[in-house]
Amino acid sequence: MRVISGVHKSKALESMEGRNTRPTMDKVKEGIFNSLHEVSGIGLDLFAGSGALGIEALSRGMDQMIFVDQNFKAVKVIKANLRTLNIEAQAEVYKNSADRALKALSKRDIQFDVIFLDPPYEKGLIDESLEGIAKFNLLKENGIIVCEFHHHENIKTEPFHVIKRYHYGLTDTLLLEKGD
Repeated sequence: MRVISGVHKSKALESMEGRNTRPTMDKVKEGIFNSLHEVSGIGLDLFAGSGALGIEALSRGMDQMIFVDQNFKAVKVIKANLRTLNIEAQAEVYKNSADRALKALSKRDIQFDVIFLDPPYEKGLIDESLEGIAKFNLLKENGIIVCEFHHHENIKTEPFHVIKRYHYGLTDTLLLEKGD
């Protein structure tokens, strides 16, 4: 696994061992960031795994990223990847469930420019996360949510508006913005 573009282009990243995580394929990652064009501001990588999506965003110009994963090993891998790239100062890493993290972030009065949701497939976690993001008003007015999921999943996007949907084999991605 590697960083695709930006200041850390081609740098190798550690990944999680085992079958419990599924790193985002390079072609999916490239498609996501081509759709986002330029990234800046503050981001949230909610089901971070190895941190590849958030690290890619930092490499491409994101100012700050908050990484959240409930797996202790994932948190260790994220911290190791940040240390390897010397970008620890641009990141916060938390071991927490998505719902608890969203609630905690709401207490900080913070809003995000980009939110990445790439949870384990077919567990309804995107729907729950979108509800929390809306409830706690965590997305900036011009912010974007990127969802990665199994193509058979039906995602309830309300109250957000679908900007684009992409299909990559068994993986689909959605780009969402605030609705009216």
